[in-house]
Amino acid sequence: MTDNTSTLMRRIDQALGREPADVVIKNTRYLNVIDGNMVTGDIAVTGDTIVGVQADYYGTVEIDGRDKVVVPGFIDTHVHVESTCVSPWEFDRTVLPRGTTTAICDPHEICNVLGTKGLDYFFSASDNLAMDLRVQLSSCVPASHLETSGAVITAADLAPYKDHPRGIGLAEFMNYPGLLNKDAGVLEKLNIFFGSHIDGHVPMVSGRDLNAYCACGIKNCHESTSLAEAAEKLSKGMQVLIRDGSLCKEVVTLAPLINDLTSPFLALCTDDRNPLDIAEEGHLDHLIRAAIAAGAPIGAVYRAASWSAAQGFGLRDRGLIAPGYRADMVLLDDVADCAVAAVIRNGALVDGETFAAHRPDLSVGRNSIKLDPVDPSIFAVPAPGPNGPVIGLVPNGVITTHLTMDLPYHNGLRHPDPGNDVLKVVVLNRHGGNRNIGRGFIKGFGFREAAIASSVGHDAHNVIVVGDNDGDMAVAVNRLIGMEGGFAVARSGQILADLPLPIAGLMSDRPASEVVTQLRKLRAAARDIGCPLPEPFLHMAFLPLCVIPHLKITDHGLVDVDKFELVAA
Repeated sequence: MTDNTSTLMRRIDQALGREPADVVIKNTRYLNVIDGNMVTGDIAVTGDTIVGVQADYYGTVEIDGRDKVVVPGFIDTHVHVESTCVSPWEFDRTVLPRGTTTAICDPHEICNVLGTKGLDYFFSASDNLAMDLRVQLSSCVPASHLETSGAVITAADLAPYKDHPRGIGLAEFMNYPGLLNKDAGVLEKLNIFFGSHIDGHVPMVSGRDLNAYCACGIKNCHESTSLAEAAEKLSKGMQVLIRDGSLCKEVVTLAPLINDLTSPFLALCTDDRNPLDIAEEGHLDHLIRAAIAAGAPIGAVYRAASWSAAQGFGLRDRGLIAPGYRADMVLLDDVADCAVAAVIRNGALVDGETFAAHRPDLSVGRNSIKLDPVDPSIFAVPAPGPNGPVIGLVPNGVITTHLTMDLPYHNGLRHPDPGNDVLKVVVLNRHGGNRNIGRGFIKGFGFREAAIASSVGHDAHNVIVVGDNDGDMAVAVNRLIGMEGGFAVARSGQILADLPLPIAGLMSDRPASEVVTQLRKLRAAARDIGCPLPEPFLHMAFLPLCVIPHLKITDHGLVDVDKFELVAA
């Protein structure tokens, strides 16, 4: 047993003012998220813990909090770090200065490529960051039997990680069809984690189906896209994680749900947010200011972003500015605008030296694109006639529609119809083991005489390419193969812009600032080829996610998600 007597004695003496506190924020006000009131007085810190409030203190280090408002550190309750396109160390460097002191990640992107090596990578990284990064155990690798991932993680694989000190239970349980149908593998995972924390993922599920899902002990959901959907989940005991990522943006829609009664049962998350949006808009600070601008009460919003989030995930030591709580705090110039002036993490001011100890591992998951260079002929789409399914893109969301359209048809092949905004979409297994290719068509990308390709395709992360001609599609895919994964835009046989993501084909090995620059070039290239979507690569990344309605595509082919079965192209 660790002897904490000396720590306790120091806390007592510094709380009583018998000796200087280690750190004191002087002349300030802080937001008490319990009642939403502003409280005046110094904040005293011993080590990593707040020991004094509502009194005058003096400290070894004193921070002038005049004209500032102090709030608890923000907690991102559901994030895929891989979706920021940077390593965990660059994620830390990017979001901690914006007030995100804790993040709860699900590494199922890298786990779908590397298996449990992906879990090991994130657990190792979490021990070497300035922020507190907690790791959940990826529950659905692969997300379903209708795709080929780079690995399969079974219940037996997860069991040894169950009590890891930096873990928080089972990550988002996406395979709700498997749960409702009592799939043996699904039940085995739920059984191992029975009584532990289990995250949810149930878009558009309601009624008795939602009852059955919740009855298995699943605690929350970040997939609500309407007030009615979120309200039903809330009424059935689920903590609603209000999301605003780079593609799915529900904060404004769900802001009316946030009030003093509901906020203890809400939290905020980013899910998938790229570094360009973080640089231009912010991280959780963006969600907070957007919710307040939409009319949600200030105290309720900050409560959801801190204390409520901590409670929902069993982190009882943080989320309040009060004696005995972790000294994770954000100093704001403006509370309504969430204008971050400074951040204190574990009692220390975050500055350039905070990240000096980083020793990033950028070698994991290299050479994960196990594809030979492709020939344009592989993109041909055989079909019995011109009429067939087309994926309908829905802007600013991950749900797609299931269209039926007549397309140009000759020599036994269906062809794209760019005049009607219908392009080819093809998914190629990039993990080896088989040479599966799924072929189909999609409406909504809006460009012509070009192609875009990506090795980021949730959740199996096979290579996906969209285009109106086979030549440019091959050029884009071959560039991905050559640079170990990433994003590429091709036109007239040339690459207009690209971003290498050599860490498992998901993350860059470069600083976030360089990734931001490359993403800006990719956005410009997408506009140049006529794509009206602000985030075309994110839209493309969710097309293979066959647990979100309605029509998706994997390396197995087109998937009718409502029937959970393959359909002919």
